[in-house]
Amino acid sequence: MILVTGATGMVGREVVRGLPADAAVRILARDPARVFGAPSHAEIVPGDYGDPKSLANALCGVRSAFLVTNRVGGDQDACFLRAARSAGVRHVVKLSAAAVEDCQADDLITRWQRGNEDLLRDSGMEWTLLRPRSFMSNTLSWAASVRSEHVVRALYGSSANACVDPRDIADAAVRALTEPGHAGRAYTLTGPRAITAVEQTAQLAGLLGRPLRFEELGPEQARALLGTRHPAPVVEALLHSARRQRDGAKARVENTVAELAGRPARSFRAWAGNHLAAFMPA
Repeated sequence: MILVTGATGMVGREVVRGLPADAAVRILARDPARVFGAPSHAEIVPGDYGDPKSLANALCGVRSAFLVTNRVGGDQDACFLRAARSAGVRHVVKLSAAAVEDCQADDLITRWQRGNEDLLRDSGMEWTLLRPRSFMSNTLSWAASVRSEHVVRALYGSSANACVDPRDIADAAVRALTEPGHAGRAYTLTGPRAITAVEQTAQLAGLLGRPLRFEELGPEQARALLGTRHPAPVVEALLHSARRQRDGAKARVENTVAELAGRPARSFRAWAGNHLAAFMPA
């Protein structure tokens, strides 16, 4: 039995879709009604990291698990790993972040991910770490301004990020969950090349067939905008991360996706072409 968490998110739902048709799959979701696209044979169970009984129920009979957590600074990983170990889970594949390898990245989010990786390595279970660079899908945050104003607004528009398609992360997770040889491995996952927000804007404009304008945000403008979506400590962590990108820390490209999947990593243009509807006026 394979347990998938985070199945309502960008990566988790693609993991569910990518698992073999003959695999026994269970999905843990706080709100099972929000799980879409799961195969008919998948078992969907309600649960929450803060509810030990629901975790014990979800983990009963599970051999491998895909772990996604998102409460920065919280104890979701500790709760899940404690329950998984008690249930006899053998292998946990964890979604982490590429920034953990950057010795100069010392923001709240990166420290939290480093600590979570340590918890998994020390758990006594087999582990695999997936460390993606930024998701290409993060550009969906531009959709509203692209639709209404034909504008993209972002910090440090000329700084490059080797962002990755969530489907490529999911493909790596599926391989780690279903194939031997991935225990004790950490995989850094990137797209095929580093790309700037200015370049992404130009590619979107070409695909949409209409001009788009890029507007550079200043740090205070970005802080105010991020503050509408995140608590202050997370905002500061995101701003620190943006400065690391400005300094070139996120431009390195890895060949890991090709090595794992046997095909090149998907480009931003390919990702955007598959998600154009989000950027088009209603």
